[in-house]
Amino acid sequence: MPPASSGASATHAVALTPSSPSSRAPRSADPLDSRMAPGGPGYRRMSFALFLAGVATFALLYSTQALLPLISADLGVSASTASWTVSAATGALALFVLPLSALSERYGRRTLMTASLAVAVVVGLLVPFAPSVGALIALRAVQGAALAGLPASAMAYLAEEVRPKALVAAIGMFVAGNSIGGMSGRIVTGWVAQAWGWRWALAVVGVVAVLCALAFRALLPAPRHFTPGTLNPKSLARTVRSHLENPLLCRLYAIGALFMTVFGAVYTVIGYRLTEAPFSLPQGVIGSIFLVYLVGTVSSAAAGKLVARLGRRGALYLAASTTAAGLLLSLASDLLLVLLGLVLITAGFFAGHAVASSSVSRTATRGRAQASALYQSAYYVGSSAGGTLGAIAFHSGGWAGTVALGVLAVVGVVGITLFGTRAARRVTPVASAC
Repeated sequence: MPPASSGASATHAVALTPSSPSSRAPRSADPLDSRMAPGGPGYRRMSFALFLAGVATFALLYSTQALLPLISADLGVSASTASWTVSAATGALALFVLPLSALSERYGRRTLMTASLAVAVVVGLLVPFAPSVGALIALRAVQGAALAGLPASAMAYLAEEVRPKALVAAIGMFVAGNSIGGMSGRIVTGWVAQAWGWRWALAVVGVVAVLCALAFRALLPAPRHFTPGTLNPKSLARTVRSHLENPLLCRLYAIGALFMTVFGAVYTVIGYRLTEAPFSLPQGVIGSIFLVYLVGTVSSAAAGKLVARLGRRGALYLAASTTAAGLLLSLASDLLLVLLGLVLITAGFFAGHAVASSSVSRTATRGRAQASALYQSAYYVGSSAGGTLGAIAFHSGGWAGTVALGVLAVVGVVGITLFGTRAARRVTPVASAC
């Protein structure tokens, strides 16, 4: 891959047609293509390494989310204030992901991912000792900023080192690691917190993240297709501008942000809802609710097959409708129906995220790290906004208010995808767009 440049993304006809490779990317069927493919050397190590990176990222990033009711009670703060322990981390990630992606163009994807995880796990070991909610929020912001070097660099690494036809599946495995990290972190913190308190719960997450980081660095193959660039702010600005002038990429960024708004709102508030009547569940049981993340692991890993059957637009429509159905089901006062709603929300979100993020990596033929960084920035802005707005909506209108916010975001996803469908048909009848 060339370093960040001023070159615009590929034309829509090329970017929107899955079978059309870029001028710099050989066909995946080419036996001379030295990039990794399923069954080939290094592919399993790479997949597992990035899976572990995804586990550590989500376990750390959302480590306080399932603990918000306990944090509120122990530190004497409201739900909206406690929610900033999540929003500060995701907001800082959104802010720093673009500049850190530029560093990856110069120093390499693997180097930056390793450094990001190292700083994040060190901060993770300090978080349990925060003396006040202000200190806790500040440490979480630093942790989010450190983690910003990982998501976009991982996407760029995969785009450079994996053959095009295997890209969606490879990114799906990274996203699956996100779901496992989010699930295991919440389950562990729930039960540990019930026995020993929220500080010990955060300490356990920190130790698990350290182990994941060490295994990631040991397993990830050295890059073979990375070309270092220079840190040229003007060149970076031109590259970013070219991505923002690409209508398809902008639509994908908006879709990622809206999906994450739903997810951030639901999982920031659900703990408060389940501690209240008529459920009144203990913290350990609430943490176990996050087993539904396993559904996200399956749906994200299966995103490649979903796109092959339905196309990208069809996959996004299915993901959005599944999420909307889950939101409506979660309004029920029956716990089983609420759980089913969470299953559908989780499946729809992770499938939509995997499809949108892989489409960004495939569309951007130059400055892939910046293209992925812009997606990640939008995605985590959505997470931060969803967590804060979801808490405000819950405070104002209860769970129905949070659901209304989520449904509005899903309508936005459908509207953007429909607009992209019509725009693609005007450009070329055979284009496959988002």
